[in-house]
Amino acid sequence: MATVSINIAAAVLWAVLGAAVPLTFPFGQRLTAEDIARRVQDRDTGRDSRVTLRMKLYDRHDRVRERGLTLMSLRGPHAGAAASHFSRTLDGDRLLIRFTYPNDIKGTGFLVWEHPNSEDERFLFLPSLGRVRRIAGADTQESFVGSDFTYEDIGGRELDDYTYAIADENASWTEPGGSARPAWRLESRRKDQGAEFPRVVSLILKDAFVVVHADIHNRRDEKQKVYTVGRLQQIQGIWTVMGAGMTNAIDKTRTELAVERAEYNVGLKEADFSRRELERLRTERNEPRRASGAKGAWRGAGGPAIQ
Repeated sequence: MATVSINIAAAVLWAVLGAAVPLTFPFGQRLTAEDIARRVQDRDTGRDSRVTLRMKLYDRHDRVRERGLTLMSLRGPHAGAAASHFSRTLDGDRLLIRFTYPNDIKGTGFLVWEHPNSEDERFLFLPSLGRVRRIAGADTQESFVGSDFTYEDIGGRELDDYTYAIADENASWTEPGGSARPAWRLESRRKDQGAEFPRVVSLILKDAFVVVHADIHNRRDEKQKVYTVGRLQQIQGIWTVMGAGMTNAIDKTRTELAVERAEYNVGLKEADFSRRELERLRTERNEPRRASGAKGAWRGAGGPAIQ
C-alpha cells in the first residue's frame, strides 16, 4: 500500500523535504486532510540518498548509549512526484539501514520494500542469529532495535491505514532562533483501534510539507511519545531536518539522532536494496570502524513517516 515514508521517511530515521509546493490544488480547491497527508509523502526528497547518522539512546536514569548507522533510500514512483525524482524500475520506495557500531549491534540491518498495491515488506537482519526476520504488519508499532522509534516510524506507515482530520488550519511552528512559519495541525487516527498508538496529532509546515512536531497517543489516549524537530537546513537544494528526537513520557526515555553526512542523488540502484545486500552486512561485522571527518548535527527520524 502507499506509505508515508520516513524518506522520516524521514523518520524516520531521517526526515527530508522538498521545495515548497502550492497550498491549494488548481482552480483554488482547498487541500483536505487526506491531501495534506499525501503531499507529505509525495514531496521531492531526491531520487536517492545516503545518510550517515549517530543515534543516542537515553534511559530513565539519563544513561546514554551511542550507535552509528547509515541509511540509504531509493525513490519509487509517486502520484505527485516528477519523473526525474524516482526510479522507473521500482513499484515503490526502498530503504536500507545498516548499523556500524558498537560491536553488539554492528551488522544489524533493516530493509523496507514499499508496494503501492499490496502490503509493504520489512526485513530485519540480526547477525547474532544469522538470519533475516520478516516484520509483520501487526508488529510495525514495536520498538525499533530498542529505540523510542517504531518500525512504522522508520519504515513508513500505510497511508490507507489511517483517517485524517485538520485540527487547526492556522497553527504555526517557530524554529529555535528563527521566525514563525505557518502550519497545519493534522490528526491521524489508526483504523485499527487495537493498535498500540492509534492517534497522532502532527504539526506540518505549509510551505514545505514536513512534520516538525507530533504528539503520539496510546490506547488510553495518553500522550505517551513526542517527536520534535529543531533546525531545518538545505543540503543540495533539499531541505533536511537538522535536529530531532523522540521522547517517551511514560517510560521516561528518549532517542536523539545526529547526521554526520547527507548526500542526495548519488546513483543508487535497485540491487543495493536486495535481501542479499541486507545479509551482506554479516561479512562487514568484524571490519574496523572508519572514522568520519564530517561534523555532526542533530537530526531526526520519524519526520515524514510520522503524521
